[in-house]
Amino acid sequence: MPPANPFDDDKLHEECGVFGIVGVADAANFVALGLHALQHRGQEAGGIVSHDADEGFNSVRRFGYVRDNFTSQSLMQTLPGPIAIGHVRYSTAGSKAAVIRDVQPFFGEFSMGGAAIAHNGNITNANALRRELIERGSIFQSSSDSECIIHLMARSLQRNIPERMEDALRRVEGAFSIVAMTRTKMIGVRDPLGVRPLVLGKVADGWVLSSETCALDIIGAEHVRDIEPGEMVVISEKDGVESTFPFRPRKSRFCIFEHVYFSRPDSVIGGRSVYETRRQIGVELAKEAPVEADLVCPVPDSGTPAAIGFSQESGIPYAMGIIRNQYMGRTFIEPTEQIRNMGVRLKLNVNRALIKGKRVILVDDSVVRGTTSRKIKDMILDAGAAEVHFRIASPPTRWPCFYGVDTPEREKLLAATMTEDEMCEHLGVDSLRFISLNGLYRAAGAPDGRDTDSPQYCDACFSGEYPVAPSDMIEKGFETKTAAE
Repeated sequence: MPPANPFDDDKLHEECGVFGIVGVADAANFVALGLHALQHRGQEAGGIVSHDADEGFNSVRRFGYVRDNFTSQSLMQTLPGPIAIGHVRYSTAGSKAAVIRDVQPFFGEFSMGGAAIAHNGNITNANALRRELIERGSIFQSSSDSECIIHLMARSLQRNIPERMEDALRRVEGAFSIVAMTRTKMIGVRDPLGVRPLVLGKVADGWVLSSETCALDIIGAEHVRDIEPGEMVVISEKDGVESTFPFRPRKSRFCIFEHVYFSRPDSVIGGRSVYETRRQIGVELAKEAPVEADLVCPVPDSGTPAAIGFSQESGIPYAMGIIRNQYMGRTFIEPTEQIRNMGVRLKLNVNRALIKGKRVILVDDSVVRGTTSRKIKDMILDAGAAEVHFRIASPPTRWPCFYGVDTPEREKLLAATMTEDEMCEHLGVDSLRFISLNGLYRAAGAPDGRDTDSPQYCDACFSGEYPVAPSDMIEKGFETKTAAE
């Protein structure tokens, strides 16, 4: 199956979003709404598991958008009960092929009852764990690294499912935010570094776990707090929220790219508005990389808040120089090579009357391969722009992510093989500047910038400093950054 948008393959993609609720009637309906709000985190497929006292566990897994699969009344009636969890995904690290058995949540039947699990993140020692488990008799049904957790739980000798999950996760390296469920309880866990997000909400008599606060808003839930790094919560109608910290404490290394691109701008991360952080990135960019121009234009939609901040700080007017076709979807049929070559024009169109004769600053969230950036530049020049200046709301992406983000191999990352000046020449623009890593940290709420001895965030895609060694990739020959670099 192709990417959710065939002309949006020059972006980094978050691979998953998770959502769960307990203590409400028809819980699966709430989960469907929550997954709809988290659709930006995964557009390839989605799944929901629910439990009802009379009908037991039920599950539905489908390819495509939530709106196309989980809005049918007849289908949702097959998911009864007061507890349910769900998952939306891009392809996992295990396979890029679209296979229904890879779609989460995963379900397992244990001696003390069934359990389902939905995982956002990536297990960096999954290959080693999988080999060990298969040698000991485990039979895997998917290529997903997340299935390792189910098998580790099955082999645990602990007395109940939360304890088995805790036992299993002690064997796991990498990043994980997990929402799981038993017949009566919902479980939420974040890895000790807190790389991926997970929040707790309250709605009526029920409790909610979600990747982002925007999914709480859609069901009218109150944002109670973030689940802390290394925390496990076990939630039931009877006992409410029980919290423990079962893992060795570590300093938080939350993914800074959640602030730049992954999270929705109307979400709140760590008490901070994502929109405000992105606007502040634009302010920092205008301070670090000023340029004389007539218009500041965002590359829709992810560049918009940073473009607003850049305009406000620089005093250069903000304008919608590029208009996005809101109805460009995954089902668009490309019957000929001529149509395929239209590429970005099917998604974006230049506001010619505004652009002609102007010196334009284009603000985008990132440059990955650079292919889309070149096409957008060509469109702006074709429309008669006098100059094109790129300002990028993140530092150069030089390293792949192994913690739950779909990243190209390092040699395919433009910034891994070119200097900033070389990239400018390659893209054919009048100037190109990225925000500095310190500037990004300041925009994200660290006024003194990045602590080089103990970074406040995971910024491995920019710095090459991996807070958890990518064991499986190192085994395959991947060389991490050396001190000299």
